[in-house]
Amino acid sequence: MSIQLLHKKLIKKKITISVAESCTGGLLAHNFTKLANSSKYFQMGLTTYSNQAKIKILKVNKNIIKKYGAVSGQCCKSMVQNLSKISKSKINVSITGIAGPGGASKNKPVGLVYIGIKKGKTLLVIENKFKSKNRNLIQRSTVKKVIKIILNMI
Repeated sequence: MSIQLLHKKLIKKKITISVAESCTGGLLAHNFTKLANSSKYFQMGLTTYSNQAKIKILKVNKNIIKKYGAVSGQCCKSMVQNLSKISKSKINVSITGIAGPGGASKNKPVGLVYIGIKKGKTLLVIENKFKSKNRNLIQRSTVKKVIKIILNMI
């Protein structure tokens, strides 16, 4: 399951995509845009790393972040729903998590990543618990997982 295959499918099926990333810091957007002709489908990549960016740019209700935290299914869902309103893309993706090595708690360990995907009326929020404590590996594993999910959707 590769980015090249997804790239070809998105172009062929004329499907647009946008992403809002936190813990992956733009890595997913980079994977799309490193390929020529990605402008045929890739519309926008927002790196909303801080809570403030999630609130201001993605219009995540600050009470969601207060109650559940930025790393939560609720925040991830709000991120992807609001991204879809902003971007008007056929597929929208949100990512929020803890890539480490710091920032973890007992309830939210390093490797906890939420992936939100919205395609039409279908909305998925997937909780992942990557076993690795390696920041780079968690980020790359998250991107691979997103690519795999989207390939299965289209």
